Amino acid sequence: MSEVRHAGLIARYSSKGWRGVLIEGPSGAGKSDLAWRARAEGFRLVADDRVVVWASDGRLFGRAPERLAGLKELRGVGVLAEPALRLSEIVMMVRAGASERLPDPVFAEIAGVKLPLIIMGLATASAPVKLGRALSAFDEGPNRGI
Repeated sequence: MSEVRHAGLIARYSSKGWRGVLIEGPSGAGKSDLAWRARAEGFRLVADDRVVVWASDGRLFGRAPERLAGLKELRGVGVLAEPALRLSEIVMMVRAGASERLPDPVFAEIAGVKLPLIIMGLATASAPVKLGRALSAFDEGPNRGI
């Protein structure tokens, strides 16, 4: 069974395949802007504004709703066509908020799948780099990062 979440989904390719990061926060928090800026860290768009998520074999996946596939909002400019991946596994979640200096590991659970959760200001200049580093640390193993 799938559900639609008010979020963005971006993914980066690694030796483990496409690894997706679900970006959640209220309207205007910077979800779309972070997804746009994360391209410099090798991320690709999967879905903007709404993400269809579902679990399969203990893994979480996401894609854009059909009517939004390949579209990206650029606040102040409009909705633009953007090449997008058809779907991606979701392995991490980012939520808009004030980050702690040295947070304890926290997790979110979606459709019975537990994901590492990072809380950070999405509009900060370093957010795309932090996102890339966190995903790399997660992919390196449980003793290497988040």
